[in-house]
Amino acid sequence: MLTWVSLDSQYNKDPHALPTTTLVQRALTLGIRAFDTSPYYGPAEELLGRALDTDYVRASFPRDSYLLITKVGRLAASTFDYSPPWIRHSIRRSLRRLHTRYLDVVYCHDVEFVLPVEVLEAVRELRRIRDTDHTIKYIGISGYPVNVLCDLAEMILRETGEPLDAVMSYANFTLQNTKLLSEGVPRLVDAGVDVVPNASLLGMGLLRKDGVPVGGMGDWHPAPNGLREAIDIVAEWTELQGEKLEVAAIRFGLETWMREGKAIGSSGVHLNPNPSSSGDTNHLSSSSSSLEKSSKDKLGVSVMGVSQLEELDETLRIYRSVLDGLADDLDQETGTITPSDALTDHEWSLRRRQAIRGLAKGIRGLLGEWVDFAWESPGKGFVNERTTPRLIEDEDLDVEEPEPAPGVLLTPKSEAAADIGGGEENADVEDLDMECVL
Repeated sequence: MLTWVSLDSQYNKDPHALPTTTLVQRALTLGIRAFDTSPYYGPAEELLGRALDTDYVRASFPRDSYLLITKVGRLAASTFDYSPPWIRHSIRRSLRRLHTRYLDVVYCHDVEFVLPVEVLEAVRELRRIRDTDHTIKYIGISGYPVNVLCDLAEMILRETGEPLDAVMSYANFTLQNTKLLSEGVPRLVDAGVDVVPNASLLGMGLLRKDGVPVGGMGDWHPAPNGLREAIDIVAEWTELQGEKLEVAAIRFGLETWMREGKAIGSSGVHLNPNPSSSGDTNHLSSSSSSLEKSSKDKLGVSVMGVSQLEELDETLRIYRSVLDGLADDLDQETGTITPSDALTDHEWSLRRRQAIRGLAKGIRGLLGEWVDFAWESPGKGFVNERTTPRLIEDEDLDVEEPEPAPGVLLTPKSEAAADIGGGEENADVEDLDMECVL
């Protein structure tokens, strides 16, 4: 799954200048069949919609061959509106921006910032739209604190008798923090949740050798100084092992969540290894228009994002390598991603798998007390600036949300990886401008 959080003016000087149409077409050709976006991500919905509304995409990839996933409720860094009128307006606007008659999945965006009763009201309204307007297929929630996501999933099942279709967590299954698996998965499975995508494999840019990204929005990362110092030590140790922290973190997150997240995953097959082929049989899920629960081939779903073609190609290279290394476990055929003539594809992938496992053990040992640490979200003193929801009339389709103020996005920039250059996985990961979900 690809997310378009990076198609935002906070992360790109001119998002409209990005090769979005070419990027989307190539993603579809390579086998990507799910696109995640949000009204909160600046012009992302509009850019994605225009890219999908081309003659080539319409002719080659029918609408039911891919998933469109968006969100409702978050307007700006400190502004949320989960009221039914705004939910209805947001859905209509997303349909228009994305040039589609329906949305496959809609999340309530960053649910920890509002009251549980507001989330329940929003989910009920989304389900009403699903059942009466038929413009939504599946409904879920997204956010950071694992306990809040679990509490809400359980409450929604208890209060409505119907489980959530999806719960997206970010920065909670990484080299540093695996609470999504240890604390979240058992409860979410019991709450009947179908799919749990894992986003932000670098912990919102924390797991980088150069530390958290600091750009035009300043140092917004919520990690405390003690954790940052521990990550600095880990990064130096990893470099002494001939590796980069970014590479180890991304490969660990992808591989381990594929395997450990199967219970709340999606049916998975190999992505199309032939960029020239535009067939639509290689899906990230067994059915691109549904979230399957019963396939024996289910894999944990990871979410990442890209804004350049080379980032897409390298992301999929890593994904294929990781999947190839898991082929024995998954009873699947091995792939064709050999970085060296000296080894077979499968042998190289298995060696990388073992190397990353060893690195992960050493890294978590060095982190000590910071293993599974989670920062507060929202932070102390947070106040929702929209305390009185503004009524949105049915015909008021041109009303826009305010521009997002600087603040922490669901998944930040620079979750990049670089298995490139004949197996040189230690290329300059920080030079790639990407955020992906696979």
